[in-house]
Amino acid sequence: MKKSVTIIILLLIVIVFGGSMYYLYSKNAEDPVVYETEKPSKQTIVKKAVATGSILPLEEVLIKPNISGVIEEIFVEGGDYVKSGDLLAKIKVVPNLSALNDAKNAIDEAKINLDDQKRNYERQLTLFSKGVVSKTDLERAQVTYDQAKQAYGAANKRYDIVQTGTTSGLSNAANTMIRATVSGMVLEVPVEVGNQVIEANNFNEGTTIAAIADVDKMIFEGKVDESEVGKIKEDLPLEITVGAIENKVFDAVLDYIAPKGKEENGAIQFEIKGTLTKHDTTFIRAGLSANASIILARADSVLAVKEALIQFDDDTKDPFVEVETSDQKFERRDVELGVSDGIYVEVKSGVNPDDKVKVWNAIEEEPAN
Repeated sequence: MKKSVTIIILLLIVIVFGGSMYYLYSKNAEDPVVYETEKPSKQTIVKKAVATGSILPLEEVLIKPNISGVIEEIFVEGGDYVKSGDLLAKIKVVPNLSALNDAKNAIDEAKINLDDQKRNYERQLTLFSKGVVSKTDLERAQVTYDQAKQAYGAANKRYDIVQTGTTSGLSNAANTMIRATVSGMVLEVPVEVGNQVIEANNFNEGTTIAAIADVDKMIFEGKVDESEVGKIKEDLPLEITVGAIENKVFDAVLDYIAPKGKEENGAIQFEIKGTLTKHDTTFIRAGLSANASIILARADSVLAVKEALIQFDDDTKDPFVEVETSDQKFERRDVELGVSDGIYVEVKSGVNPDDKVKVWNAIEEEPAN
């Protein structure tokens, strides 16, 4: 019995020893892990925040009539350059029948009063010549007569304004000739001959005859997400790209950030504006869609490595890399990092241009089927 147990124990020892030897042999037969390396390189790193928006004029002036009527003639079209005072359109007044009738009645009433005061003045003049009335009475009658003449003239002018839109002696007031109030390019003429227009007043902003702007002074107007607005500030440089203009980047300066955001599609958006600083003759049409890259930080021609090569200490969270000292032998180097664009990161200290940095997390290629 004891002999059988001894044999079993010996067999188990042989099996375990054989398994261990086979495992060690298999491990030694495997190919050792070979780490690739990359050298630091000179890079220009730009950290950006992106905003979407459009290009708009800095100041856009809407020309509106100061009298209602129908467009009779239009003298300009979109794209024309005009100077202040240039004729844009002509309006034909279509009088309001009620207002025209009231103005006509006012003339009749003023004429009746004028005739009455004229007779009274002539009567007073006759009596004064006979010494019946005093000079004071005559002068009072003359003043009343002059006032009646003035009222009659005013009633006629009011009738002319209602009927034609203008009258003699009021060439600089309400009239039918619409002129530019500023110099610039006509962006649009949203009316056509025959359209009815309404005058601008306290109760109505009026019909726009034309929109005029200085196209040499353009701004970018866009929106940024709430996650980015805390990173930006006024006077930061912008790089504007316009989808309709290929291979062109326009410089701008961020000069406005809305203090209050608005909810759009479930996210809070903040409006921003930046003034373009054009240095060429490229014509940018108002309303074109554009993207703005807000330059948060920039480092030109600095030593950098790929962010994927950076490792972080489990305890201190300090960044470090592994640098090759000999064939597949690496040592840890603590590094000081600078600007990052998400791909490359500036290394201020810790590595040299000739160092070989370990690619510690290379993705293994799947074998082809």
